[in-house]
Amino acid sequence: MSKTNEFIRHLKDLERINLEGLRFRLIDAKGQVVGRLAQEISILLQGKDKPTYNPKKEQGDVVVVVNASHVHFTHDKWATKLYRWHTGFPGGLRARTAQEQWEKDPRKLIWNAVNGMLPKNKSREVRMDKLKIFPEAEHPFTDFPLVPYVPKPRTLGDRSLGWPVPQGFEPVNLERYAFRLRTSPRLHGGAGRPQLPLEDLLTEEERAALAAADAAALAPSSSSTRPSD
Repeated sequence: MSKTNEFIRHLKDLERINLEGLRFRLIDAKGQVVGRLAQEISILLQGKDKPTYNPKKEQGDVVVVVNASHVHFTHDKWATKLYRWHTGFPGGLRARTAQEQWEKDPRKLIWNAVNGMLPKNKSREVRMDKLKIFPEAEHPFTDFPLVPYVPKPRTLGDRSLGWPVPQGFEPVNLERYAFRLRTSPRLHGGAGRPQLPLEDLLTEEERAALAAADAAALAPSSSSTRPSD
């Protein structure tokens, strides 16, 4: 199918859709992760971003996705993620990696991801008709009032992902650990506790404090030296 015929088909698909009150959302998929992008597209197609959302009504906007050939996958999914289908004949199970699917038709990467995130009911076909995906920046909806939609900034290499370091956290200090191990009244001389040879890591002040603690431990207690009545 030529590009002109493909554009005409996309425009004819809109004739079956009631566009009253709907917007045309334009999304640039360049540099976006497929799964996260598909999640946001499914929200727009269902109309969940609107305060008037009703699961029994089709209030989702028309979503136009450009630059679909420039999406990303996390980790090694380009080689490990498989797209399976069956020919209908015995032994007809087929599989294709994400890299092979991208070489054949990069639009299917986003289409399959969004299709799998929508509810499995009769409305899914209508909602998928409102999804228009194009491999590059060229599309036939230039005459429509497009509303740009910027996905959340969670692309590859985002430092905001994950858990932040707790406030006040400090790495282990071997010198302080050795000093506490030797001077603590609970840990010093404990049965079965190995004595680590970390004296070389102590500073001069810590050595003096350690010697004072050892001398205090060896000194006789006041109760034993008190004279008897």
